[in-house]
Amino acid sequence: MAAGFSSLLGALALAAAAGSAGTGLRADDIPVAHTPKVPGGYGKTFPEPVLRRCAEPLAAGAPDLRGIWRIVEVDGKAPASGERMHGYVERIEQCGNRIVDMGGGTIADARADGTEANAVHDVSVRDFRTPIVAIATYEAGAFILRPVGMPGVEVRRWLEPDGRMGWTRPDLGRMRLERIAGPNDPYTRGE
Repeated sequence: MAAGFSSLLGALALAAAAGSAGTGLRADDIPVAHTPKVPGGYGKTFPEPVLRRCAEPLAAGAPDLRGIWRIVEVDGKAPASGERMHGYVERIEQCGNRIVDMGGGTIADARADGTEANAVHDVSVRDFRTPIVAIATYEAGAFILRPVGMPGVEVRRWLEPDGRMGWTRPDLGRMRLERIAGPNDPYTRGE
């Protein structure tokens, strides 16, 4: 009887573990996030993580870029105080083929499926008003955004062998970022 009871307890523990793993949300269950319609977007403090409760595994071929990242290099050198990217920090969340990138006050939320329907539909960080649409994909270990109507323009992010993130933008060059926290950690930008 004791063996039967411990088997029953083991089976219940396995069922509970399997049930708790399946109770998380899928990417489709979570509404798309957008930049707040206020001057400066979300401001100095990241909003609550969008995908925190999502339990769907990352899509095949997606680099794991989840975390809070800080710029350490722009075109091979540390950005000096007063330069545009000095002190820049962003948060990346991922779930399934969905990716949410918060940085500079804006929120870019998309499915990396190569469609315009599931692209980033938000506003430009330049003025927080100009609409942008950027198609997202995962290709060859990189996350790529391609703005609609701008052939040949790409924004790329990838993991480098040393664990840092590489990032290229046509207007900023090549950057390297270090992970400073997890994707669900709070962060407020200092001055």
